[in-house]
Amino acid sequence: MIQPHAAEPAITPELVAAHGLKPDEYERILKLIGRTPSFTELGIFSAMWNEHCSYKSSRLHLRGLPTKAPWVIQGPGENAGVIDIGDGQACVFKMESHNHPSFIEPYQGAATGVGGILRDVFTMGARPIACLNLLRFGSPDHPKTRHLVAGVVAGIGGYGNSFGVPTVGGSVNFHSRYNGNILVNAMAVGLADADKIFYAKATGVGRPIVYLGSKTGRDGIHGATMASASFEADAEEKRPTVQVGDPFSEKLLLEACLEIMGKGCVVAIQDMGAAGLTSSSVEMGAKGNLGVELDLDHVPCREAGMTAYEMMLSESQERMLMVLDPDKEAEAEAIFRKWGLDFAVIGKTTDTLRFVIKHKGEVKVDLPIKELGDEAPVYDRPWVETVKQAPIDPAAAAAPMSNAAALAKLVGSPDLCSKRWVWEQYDHLILGNTVQAPGGDAAVVRIGEGPKGLALTCDVTQRYCEADPFEGGKQAVAEAWRNLTAVGATPLALTDNLNFGNPERPHFMGQLVGCLKGIGAACRALDFPVVSGNVSLYNETEGRGILPTPSIGGVGLVKDVAKTATLAFRASGEAILLIGETTGWLGQSLYLRDICGREDGAPPPVDLAVERRNGEAVRALIATGRVSAVHDLSDGGLAAALAESCMALGVGATIEALPEGPAHAILFGEDQGRYILACAADEAAAILRDLAAAGVPARRIGTTGGAALTLPGEKSVDVVALRNAHETWLPDYMGAEIINS
Repeated sequence: MIQPHAAEPAITPELVAAHGLKPDEYERILKLIGRTPSFTELGIFSAMWNEHCSYKSSRLHLRGLPTKAPWVIQGPGENAGVIDIGDGQACVFKMESHNHPSFIEPYQGAATGVGGILRDVFTMGARPIACLNLLRFGSPDHPKTRHLVAGVVAGIGGYGNSFGVPTVGGSVNFHSRYNGNILVNAMAVGLADADKIFYAKATGVGRPIVYLGSKTGRDGIHGATMASASFEADAEEKRPTVQVGDPFSEKLLLEACLEIMGKGCVVAIQDMGAAGLTSSSVEMGAKGNLGVELDLDHVPCREAGMTAYEMMLSESQERMLMVLDPDKEAEAEAIFRKWGLDFAVIGKTTDTLRFVIKHKGEVKVDLPIKELGDEAPVYDRPWVETVKQAPIDPAAAAAPMSNAAALAKLVGSPDLCSKRWVWEQYDHLILGNTVQAPGGDAAVVRIGEGPKGLALTCDVTQRYCEADPFEGGKQAVAEAWRNLTAVGATPLALTDNLNFGNPERPHFMGQLVGCLKGIGAACRALDFPVVSGNVSLYNETEGRGILPTPSIGGVGLVKDVAKTATLAFRASGEAILLIGETTGWLGQSLYLRDICGREDGAPPPVDLAVERRNGEAVRALIATGRVSAVHDLSDGGLAAALAESCMALGVGATIEALPEGPAHAILFGEDQGRYILACAADEAAAILRDLAAAGVPARRIGTTGGAALTLPGEKSVDVVALRNAHETWLPDYMGAEIINS
């Protein structure tokens, strides 16, 4: 029987509430264990039953996502997803959030987000080869936005650059709905031998449980609980719950882990991420139907006098927990000592199915291990469907300026401007395998000596998800699929990060349900399964929720990196082809928002059969070398895509014929399933015939060349002037932060 310690606080309703547990959840705990929990046990339930770890509001709806395919080795449920990419190789990848910590302490919040996702990948036995990120900030004129942008970008670069993995892609947007709750979603990708993947499931009774890596401190205590709560006016007071990272220790941890994995020492392995030692030990035991016994007297601590509560809930970084082959224990310890890292046997596996924690000769925790996870509440929360908006009449939504002026304004706007200021702070070339760097539709990374490679992207159009969660969810997947297709890759699988508001509010819960239905529909139609992911709820501040933001990270396979396509127009005199149907859909478009000052209307519908047909045709043209440039159409529509292709290498274009309709709508509408291609002029007719035979709408709209982009009926826009507008907004904006700091 556990005896309460005199120094521990009494378990009161106020203490239970402070741990994020509702009264009915606490009653569930009392019924489960048949007594009042100890202070440390209360902390453990708080960690294991919060939203971040238990997915108690989303689990029912996540079950509708397709997670299987012949090439999927491991789907959701492990540290990261794994897919077979041929030749005995596997790609391991996942995306996770560090939203709340990054708002409170942007540098360390973002840095430790990168560190955590890298550990998720190499815990599986993979060597990380690339990182990406999706960042959402508040309005540029909000007083905290510059500070947050500067800190987050520096944190991502500081950790990733020091660790030695290239950051090759990402997405950065601004909107006032993120003023009090920014989003920092980090994605990592690694390579492993397909037959040498490591899992968290512990096996064997009496095997040593070993603590590896850095020492445990008091940083990050209750980090997972904080990530499962809304922000109120006291957000700054939560700074102690943000962890501090050390990328150099993480690099040592990577090398040591991969070395002992190669020596056959590891039975099971789990990264100490959210909820630290608690979640890692519980998950390893529960997955293997084993009990776990830990003696905290052996945990390496960097601070004196740490309690059992603090050690179990600390989220100090760069730590791992392993179950080792007893015969290999000495060999494993020698390897870790060689790398200058802590190695301590802190417990053993048992056959009791109990989670027992001892400290200073006392039993602090004695709980049923399976029920800690399996008996966590699962809620079917009330939800309401988002009211659909009417489509916008394109003829009634013209701006009081020329289309050329609107284009110049759009390419220099916060969302469409160049993010070079961001990605030049990241080392995107380290390891020497980056074939296509940030700035295109998708990054391309060579695998080893090639010719094979991976295409990588992450994105979401949150304004579509706000207006119509189902269509927005579909579009988010289709956009990632299209980005991979545009460089010539075959899309294989995705990871997601579902960022939403408070699920206890039916409107926000309805957004989550709707987006998941749309994501599932698109994944099934495009053979693009979900193999890993993360759910981040309660993203709201003082009752104001973020835009629904289901980030999609896509991975595709490239057979030969020398045959990939880029968005850049490369030569004069080539034909420009427009692929896909153009109706001039302006609802929820950037043109409507940033030029007309309106955020309304239905978002563009996504026909998934058309999306697949058009994309497969484009991919075939890239594979056969018949096109010199490919760019998918998304934010800003046809005009923005043409400008981006012109600005890439300074080659202009003359647009000679547009589809029928109001010119502003045809140029800036955001109809889906579309691409622009450049090809040799004498090849254009044959390509158009082949596309017509495949049922793909396509037309020739212009010719490359010159130093300007000329739109029908408009004054030519100098490409250099466009590029200046495109490249200067973000440096100028951030320069004010540097000057005033």
